[in-house]
Amino acid sequence: MGFFIVGLADGSVSSFNMTLWFSILAAAAAVLFVGHRLHLHGRTGLAIAVLAILAVPGLLYGLFALIMIVNPPRWN
Repeated sequence: MGFFIVGLADGSVSSFNMTLWFSILAAAAAVLFVGHRLHLHGRTGLAIAVLAILAVPGLLYGLFALIMIVNPPRWN
């Protein structure tokens, strides 16, 4: 959300890519909304599974960073 607001301020979010930004933000909001509603209706396991969708990219990046720390690559 912060990148979107900064992009609006400096002009890098234009009419060309604004639909992409809105779709990404709407998808993230929908995942949060659905996960919360499932939790309210007692479907905690399914809510955790839905909310895990947003956690997967962060976990993959963390795994990548850990691999780069443990086994440093040769960039030459």
